[in-house]
Amino acid sequence: MITITTFSQKQRIREYGVEIGILPTGKFNAITDVDGVTVGHKTLIIGDSVHTGATVILPHQGNIFQYKVPAAIYIGNGFGKLVGYTQVEELGNIETPIVLTNTLNVATGIEALIAYTLQHPENQHVRSVNAVVGETNDGYLNDIRGRHVKEVDVLEAIKNAKSGSVKEGNVGAGTGTVCFNFKGGIGTSSRIIPEKSGGYTVGVLVQTNFGGVLQIAGIPMMKELEKQAKTNEADGSCMIVIATDAPLDSRNLERLAKRAMLGLARTGGIASNGSGDYIIAFSTATENRVKYNSESLFNESKTLRNDEMTPLFLATIEATEEAILNSLFMAETTVGRDGNKVLALPVEEVMNILRKHGRVK
Repeated sequence: MITITTFSQKQRIREYGVEIGILPTGKFNAITDVDGVTVGHKTLIIGDSVHTGATVILPHQGNIFQYKVPAAIYIGNGFGKLVGYTQVEELGNIETPIVLTNTLNVATGIEALIAYTLQHPENQHVRSVNAVVGETNDGYLNDIRGRHVKEVDVLEAIKNAKSGSVKEGNVGAGTGTVCFNFKGGIGTSSRIIPEKSGGYTVGVLVQTNFGGVLQIAGIPMMKELEKQAKTNEADGSCMIVIATDAPLDSRNLERLAKRAMLGLARTGGIASNGSGDYIIAFSTATENRVKYNSESLFNESKTLRNDEMTPLFLATIEATEEAILNSLFMAETTVGRDGNKVLALPVEEVMNILRKHGRVK
């Protein structure tokens, strides 16, 4: 029997019958499968010159400053402008939403997070805010020097953040990005570990703007796609955000974050000299949230034992790999600044290659 597949409509890699890893996904196969996590985008497309935006991730729906979440940041390669790292490293928590945008709009992200935090009535005496803002450089397709993302845009993304399905590809902070010389963007995925290991969920969201030697489901693609990928530039960046409902402290969240680099490597990423590869990981476990005001001298929390981390490591690797691939499969060909053109991944050819190697279910 001959199977005819239509490629006119963008679909995620799993919808084509390609399964990454062995663990099951959550309902939406997205970072929002972690209860309480929401994602918002603001996409800016103006003519051919402006292709940029902002993507925000909220760890929970309460006052994040008053109820901070345990967190850690791991630096795969530090060629980037991530804001907020030192305080997260020092105190082990995050107190704002996480903003992703382009390199020259990081300051805008900071201003928006300060405004967002100070507007809460409970924060009327707050005089310090550690904004967490990551970036990649979308200057090939976007008039990055114009700094088109404004504070109101980031605040709109926060206001409109929601649970459920997450838009991917050419949206938000991924509007103008390039991955493996094809159009990159926003991608997400999730995994659920077995009940005997806690049944916890790990969700990953990526902003892909990096290079290397593309692999999909373990199959090297670049030789067979060399006509489409005329060059093999490796520089660029990847922002990776990990959420989990597992009760982890900042130390084990950093260990979790390190494993995301293995997921990136499974797609062919090499963390080149000019790549800013940062992983932000946080836990939504309510019992581990850090109260800003407390009458107690102690923080009381429950922390998963080191010996129970391995399933979460695997979940992170698989979800990161699939999130990156989703960013490619969902992206669309874009003509940007100065007529620069970046093609979408040639899905039909990719699927033929994967089918030839028996990778399609």
